Amino acid sequence: MTEPEFQPTAKRTHATSWLVGAGLILLLAMILQLGLLAYAMYALLCVILFSRWLARQWIESVSVTRECSRDECVIGDKFVVNLSITNTGNWPVAWVLIEDLLPRRAVMFRPPALAVSGRRIALMMLRKNQTKFLNYSITCNRRGYYQIGPTAIETGDLFGLHRRYKVETEPHFVTVFPEVKPIENYNVASRRPIGEIRITHQLFEDPTRIAGVRRYQAGDPLNRVHWRATARTGILHSKIYDPSSVAGATLIVDFHAASHDPKHEPVRSELAITATASITNALYELQQQVGLVTNGRDAVDRIRTEGWSIPPRSRQAMRDVATMQERSERLEPVVIPTDRGLATRMQIIDALARLELTDGLELPALILESASRLPRDASVVVILPRVNEQVAVALRSLVVRGYAVTAIINVHEPIAFADASGPLLAAGVATKHLFDEQSITTICQDFALAKM
Repeated sequence: MTEPEFQPTAKRTHATSWLVGAGLILLLAMILQLGLLAYAMYALLCVILFSRWLARQWIESVSVTRECSRDECVIGDKFVVNLSITNTGNWPVAWVLIEDLLPRRAVMFRPPALAVSGRRIALMMLRKNQTKFLNYSITCNRRGYYQIGPTAIETGDLFGLHRRYKVETEPHFVTVFPEVKPIENYNVASRRPIGEIRITHQLFEDPTRIAGVRRYQAGDPLNRVHWRATARTGILHSKIYDPSSVAGATLIVDFHAASHDPKHEPVRSELAITATASITNALYELQQQVGLVTNGRDAVDRIRTEGWSIPPRSRQAMRDVATMQERSERLEPVVIPTDRGLATRMQIIDALARLELTDGLELPALILESASRLPRDASVVVILPRVNEQVAVALRSLVVRGYAVTAIINVHEPIAFADASGPLLAAGVATKHLFDEQSITTICQDFALAKM
């Protein structure tokens, strides 16, 4: 991560201008032997220098500590943030402005992702060795990875000639997990004829599931001969296998910024996250394998690790040096290998909680890049908000390779869903309509490619 730069301004600060001006007037008074004016300039210079020194003492004397009650939350949870502000110096601080910073994207929508109750900004006076407290609570309305803090401190002299800024406390990071909807009768089956769920109309047989024995028929391979039954009866017998299909799915989520209409954000992208988390949880409860591939950005990539030691020169510079970076140049997709178990489920839920829209790989490039990582014994479920010719060709390439591909189209209008489904159905891709949260609970009930 690059260190933030603060370019020196061409204009002098207000206080420096006063200092230079007073010095020039003093020099002129001494040349012209104007004693009263010289005395006034001496007094003004002393006030300016004392104010500068006092402002520096005040900013160095103020210290802040933070206590936050939660690191992980679910939507609807509330947690408390406590700030302790202490004057450790030998001088009383006439005024200090304290602000506990929150990311702009966390408070910019209505309702906001993080709803704040109480004061996180306060103007206060501190006596010598005095400690004051600032408390506020946060309600989590939307999943995400949020930075709480650090604390921005601003103070200055009583004349307004000097301002000083400082960033205190380490930031606290809170993960808000996405909502998980219950899904009933979920069944996504792959066409690959090896697996664990018994089906009734599969033409292939699973050699791992023995259904019984029958008399040997001409053409049966030797590996089908049931030697115990043959020895017991004295007649060759062959094994009969149950047809089956491997269940589970690899979820591909399109989180490219250009694919999502800004006027529908963050509703549609959050709906895609909720649907992905719900399918993941359903597969876990069915003890089936599940994996995740997405072109979204992990919010952890935006954590600032450099630039904290640079003294901020303005309130905006203090915000810039303290908050998470707005962009990340990382283009590598987020991939959770397809597997079973609680660990895989938690990895996917964590990744979905931190996932953000990005302008990295588009969906066709994502499929091309990650095709080699997709296991052939699991179905492919693609959640996407837009379909074009390139997307249809990319999904068709997965069908040609033998994958069972289903597309969940994340649009609200039925006409838009019909328009997007046409090229996918022609490519051999089944489609489902994700139009609201209620549809999540029923969208997978008729998902199965083969009945149990």
